[in-house]
Amino acid sequence: MSDVDKGRKIIQHGGIIVYPTDTLYGLGASVFEEEAVKRVYEIKKRPRHLPLPIIVSSIDDIENVAIFNDVACKLAKKFLPGALTIILEKKDVIPSIVAGKKIAVRVPDNDIARELATKPITATSANIHGGEEPVTIEIAKKQLGNKVDMYIDGGKLPGIPSTIVDVSEKKIKIIREGVIKKERLYGAL
Repeated sequence: MSDVDKGRKIIQHGGIIVYPTDTLYGLGASVFEEEAVKRVYEIKKRPRHLPLPIIVSSIDDIENVAIFNDVACKLAKKFLPGALTIILEKKDVIPSIVAGKKIAVRVPDNDIARELATKPITATSANIHGGEEPVTIEIAKKQLGNKVDMYIDGGKLPGIPSTIVDVSEKKIKIIREGVIKKERLYGAL
């Protein structure tokens, strides 16, 4: 059984893994397992009022968790899979422990991450809240230790976080400028 298959099985059974993305290592749990999501908050020491970003395996899967609009569609077609996190109105299928009215979702340009996310998983960085960015599995292990069920090593990662845009109101509001710069975002429209 491959690491991806093992990781997917752990997630499906309420476990938590650390996995590579196209930016940083992520802390992955099923968004549908409330106890696992609570553990993600505890392990990361993330304040509960901060919603968790999620990843899905394809652009089409975004429509299963959020209300897609024209602006989101144009950005997704141009930049996904990739280092763009899109904030949209969430659908009721996503539990409120993960996010409130809106959900931050992305499709990473990393085969391992997309294969793990056949069902939506959490995508917060694999570090203690405010800690050193996990660009290597060693940095993640140093901070999280044996609190997770599995680590999948994808080598050293780029380390530049994704760009986050809120397009829930059908216009671009940049929350964090990361890999994708403002000019490129507006140029895509």
